[in-house]
Amino acid sequence: MGTRDDRGRFPGLAAPIALALAMLAGCRGAGEYTDSLAPFWWRDNLWGPEANLARATGRLPEIPYNPDMVAWEAFARDHLQTGDILFREADARVLGGLFPFSRVAARIADSRYTHTGLFAWENGEPVVYDTSMGGARRQPFGIWVLDNVGHLGIKRPKPPYRAAIPGAVSYCRTVYEQQVPFDSKLELGDSRFYCVELTSRAYQAAGLDLAEPVRMGDLPRVHEHRLVFLLARLFASFHPDQRMYATGNDSFGLWASPALEEVYVSEDGTRPDPSCLVVLPSPQ
Repeated sequence: MGTRDDRGRFPGLAAPIALALAMLAGCRGAGEYTDSLAPFWWRDNLWGPEANLARATGRLPEIPYNPDMVAWEAFARDHLQTGDILFREADARVLGGLFPFSRVAARIADSRYTHTGLFAWENGEPVVYDTSMGGARRQPFGIWVLDNVGHLGIKRPKPPYRAAIPGAVSYCRTVYEQQVPFDSKLELGDSRFYCVELTSRAYQAAGLDLAEPVRMGDLPRVHEHRLVFLLARLFASFHPDQRMYATGNDSFGLWASPALEEVYVSEDGTRPDPSCLVVLPSPQ
């Protein structure tokens, strides 16, 4: 099984357990499809500032768009605004792909979603700020949606709270430019971030508290999955009393924030028929 360190943990197993708990918070971990689009010789964050500059200067190839990606960006131009919060479902796996960590974590949290990002229009282009195991990222919206495998939801601050949007986007942009690393320990603070923490802290820094951190042991279906928490306590020093930001559902977490209104929900991640849209805003 391995050897313990001086704190009684098994450091070789900490990363998989951290990944499991990161899924509870709403972050996809290893093996995102869009990260696999990197050339074999590229070793840095594929969606960090250096990579995006390399694409702009021709040192990295642009990602070719298929018709579905083009259609998603057309959808964004018609319906999405800077400051929208994107929720998606992922399918991260470990143990050689045998164990669906993200889906198990979603069940523990009784949530449809495992990842969040903040949408913005920049230089006329739709982009998403988020963070993953490689660090803080800025992806074109048409590429970001490639990592969705199921439920897709979009929410927006209600009109009384929209003054916080510029500050929240600025916060995400700073985190991206500084390449603040991923927080696999799910610790509250500003030195590292997991995805829903970044989204929540960005708005909090702009004066809008969307959702309070929740106690890990209070997640809705945690008692049905005691083994995950037992392993987390043994191998990665997580604890039921540790607090974390969560994607949540209609009753708790970021999704349930009373400061947000629903823009779009899809159970299978498909683009909507216009009649399905709850809000039909002007873009930007």
